[in-house]
Amino acid sequence: MHGVMGKPPGAAQDKIRDNTKDNIATSKVMLLMLVVMTGVAPISLYMLVPALPVLATTFGRDIGIAQMTVSLYMVGIALSQLIMGPLSDKFGRRPVLLAGLGLMVVAGIGSDFAETLPQLIAARFFQALGGASGMVISRAIIRDLYPRERVGAMISLVVAALMIAQMVSPLTGGLLETTFGWRAILYLITAASLITTIFIALALPETRRDRTDSSSFRGDLGRLMRSRAFVGYLLCQVLASQIIFAFAGGGPYIVVTQMGRSSAEYGAWFAMTGFGYFIGNLLCVRFAPRHSLEKLIWFGLALQVGGSLLNLIWSFAGLNQAPLWLFGTQMIVMVANAFVMANSAAGAISIRPEAAGTASGAMGFLQQGIGSLISQFGAYLGGHSTTTLPLTSALFAISLACACTMIFVVPRRNVVVSEELIAQAEEDEQGMM
Repeated sequence: MHGVMGKPPGAAQDKIRDNTKDNIATSKVMLLMLVVMTGVAPISLYMLVPALPVLATTFGRDIGIAQMTVSLYMVGIALSQLIMGPLSDKFGRRPVLLAGLGLMVVAGIGSDFAETLPQLIAARFFQALGGASGMVISRAIIRDLYPRERVGAMISLVVAALMIAQMVSPLTGGLLETTFGWRAILYLITAASLITTIFIALALPETRRDRTDSSSFRGDLGRLMRSRAFVGYLLCQVLASQIIFAFAGGGPYIVVTQMGRSSAEYGAWFAMTGFGYFIGNLLCVRFAPRHSLEKLIWFGLALQVGGSLLNLIWSFAGLNQAPLWLFGTQMIVMVANAFVMANSAAGAISIRPEAAGTASGAMGFLQQGIGSLISQFGAYLGGHSTTTLPLTSALFAISLACACTMIFVVPRRNVVVSEELIAQAEEDEQGMM
């Protein structure tokens, strides 16, 4: 009796809640849900890409118009990150995620019955707007369930599993279009989104931390933007992602136009960079338990800058006019990129754990929004040059800028931040307010 009476009010409930979270966090079903909710939107994006020429022919439109089924889909992903993250902080992860996936199902049904290309484009936009809720909320759920030191490893684990699905999704879409027609791709996407929604509705508990009634998107974002650490981690993650967008934008023009290779060969070489990113995430999962988040970021930054510099040197020497040199070195950069992106994302969403959705949303919005511009810039550098030098110079500059955010913006950490210290800091802050 003395032990029970000596506990503070609510301690028993808190212990039960912590034990429940621990059980959820170690569940294989939870890992599967994180992968599924993260992947449903991007896989749906890549699956339709092989059918774009057929769409243009079927509807009698220019290929540029058919391309809008992809470009506006990406706009929908960017907007969803900005909207769904803060909403999940305010109303909870589960209801916002189910609403987003429900919108994806409804929009998917609309795409199945679209009779004109503008109708299909509009349906695809709302598909992305709803489906991308899983991308932003999955990072928030990871921060809800896991301590700061494990967040980067969990993000890497989810991304590693997702990469396998993303690499085969264009092939799946191409086979479906060839065998059953392009509408079969849309039917499969709708069915997959419906199954995902039912799965989440049955298996996902609410993971959001307790919030104060005065919480708001403006307040959360304002507090985050006043934090040097958050801004530094945010910029580091966003800039690291731009290396991928720039290379993806310029790569096809370099391989096909400059090197005179086929688009199929480009696809095979580009898959190497995706495999490098996959390997980097697996290594990050392996090393995370024994090294701090900051050390993993610094390792990734050093390797990222070194790989980018090496590719720049190959450009000056004229060596990476052959795909093996260009993509082989870029594969090193992508291994490093996985370390930087996963762990800087973990750092950003750990600054204010109760606002993890807002932090994740801001990060995803900037990543996708700036990425669309950088991709166009990369395409310009690759398409208006006779060598790889302009593109590799841009990649090296982005790598340096990414490293500078950790050097000059993120404060040096002399202590390991534990869950207890974070909770104490939050209590002190509430006391001052």
